[in-house]
Amino acid sequence: MRVHSEPMREPDPSNVLKDEEVASGETETPSRALVRVAEAPLAIPTPPLSDRRRPVWKLILALILIAVVVCGGFYWWRQRQARLPAGIVSGNGRVEAQEIDIETKFAGRVAQLFVDEGDMVAPGQIVARMDVRDLEASLAKAESQVQQAQRSLDEANANVEQQKTQVTLAKQEIERTMALVTRGFATKQLLDQRQQGLTGALAALNAANARVGEAERARDAATHDVEFFKVNIADNTLVSPTIGRVQYRIANVGEVLPAGGKVFTLLDVSNVYMDVYLPTSDAGRAGVGSDARLLLDAYPTFPISAHVSFIATQAQFTPKAVETKNERDKLMFRVKVRVDPEILRAHAADVRTGLPGIAYVLVDSKVKWPAELRVPASTSSQ
Repeated sequence: MRVHSEPMREPDPSNVLKDEEVASGETETPSRALVRVAEAPLAIPTPPLSDRRRPVWKLILALILIAVVVCGGFYWWRQRQARLPAGIVSGNGRVEAQEIDIETKFAGRVAQLFVDEGDMVAPGQIVARMDVRDLEASLAKAESQVQQAQRSLDEANANVEQQKTQVTLAKQEIERTMALVTRGFATKQLLDQRQQGLTGALAALNAANARVGEAERARDAATHDVEFFKVNIADNTLVSPTIGRVQYRIANVGEVLPAGGKVFTLLDVSNVYMDVYLPTSDAGRAGVGSDARLLLDAYPTFPISAHVSFIATQAQFTPKAVETKNERDKLMFRVKVRVDPEILRAHAADVRTGLPGIAYVLVDSKVKWPAELRVPASTSSQ
């Protein structure tokens, strides 16, 4: 018979203390019990390996989709270029319009604004008016000076008439004295006196005529001052020089602007164009006045009639935003393709700048436009 003996274990002091307290009936409240509890380390949940890989797969999938879209767009562009006849070249760009700054001619305070951003304006339409109270006061002063100069001129003319009568009288006295001298009834001394009187009357008449000329010049100067202030007042009324759309309102009512201060920036919708960059082989065959078409990304089925209005005489490096057929085309020529004015006059309110698109230039007059680039007769006639 085998007896299994277990090794003797030393009693735990904490357990002994508890046994003694139970035996004696003396127990402490839980708040006073001195019991050591081992603190377990906090467990941080670890996501599964599949969850950690999920964002990486999403990023890879997004990059693949972007690459597919870019490659598809490039392929579409190359295929579209390939379908163009040999006598048509193209380049991409954005629709732009000439910007016109409406500025003050003189320093002053903005009194009134009649348009706001986005409004269409016509040629000669008043868009703003500056404070011209000081100029109006100067104008009133100049007009008073004109009236004063006119009265001085009238007085000088009257003096001339008076001196003319004195000359006439002096001549008559000389004639009578000469008759008396021949008969011996008057002395030669009296005749000399009459002659001196005539000389003095003539001198006075010349002086009166000179005063008339001086009064006329003073009146003319005052009249020019009046015209000057009228022009300045008119220049403080700001008008639109052409048909356009208000792009920015830079000043507000009550602001004091220096001479040349900007109030509005207009987009001249009568001068809409697209700058494209063509390689040497294409730009060399194009000419100013060549027929062209614009096809915007927003309206891919509506070609716009245009023409080449400018070709740069010096090549420049290819801008980053320009797509080229060949990566070796490092130097390009800037070509401005302008929309025909007839179309702009008919659709001025529909002009939008900044729209991307492609400009097609006809470099061979014998080549006909393909069907997708032909402008309908109704559109071209408007």
